[in-house]
Amino acid sequence: VQLQASGGGLVQAGDSLRLSCAASGRTFSGYSMGWFRQAPGKEREFVATINYNGGSTDYADSVKGRFTISRDNAKNTVYLQMNSLKPEDTAVYYCAGRQSSYHISYAGAYNYWGQGTLVTVSS
Repeated sequence: VQLQASGGGLVQAGDSLRLSCAASGRTFSGYSMGWFRQAPGKEREFVATINYNGGSTDYADSVKGRFTISRDNAKNTVYLQMNSLKPEDTAVYYCAGRQSSYHISYAGAYNYWGQGTLVTVSS
C-alpha cells in the first residue's frame, strides 16, 4: 500500500488542523493505521492508532482529548484531527499502515509509511 500524507502547515497555538493520509494499492480496509511524529532532534513517537474498521483507537497521553484519529474506508483515507495545538506539537507527522485488523502503538510493527507532513505551531 502507498500512503500520502497531507494537511500540515503553520498555525498558532490553540488552532486546529486536520491531517489526511490517502492510501492506494491494496485493500485499505484490511489495514490498521497509525500516526507518528518526529520533532527536530528527537526520536519518532507514537501519536494515535486506529483498527481496521475504526471501532477502536488509542492515543499517546500527550494528545488525548485534543487529537482524534478516524478513517473512511470508502475513501481509503485516515485522518488526524488536531485541536488546541501547542508549540510542542511541532513535528513532521507520518502516517503508517500495517496489514492487521488490530492497532498497535509500536512503530516497528508498521510495514508502510507515508512521506510525512510538517506541522509547525507558533506560540
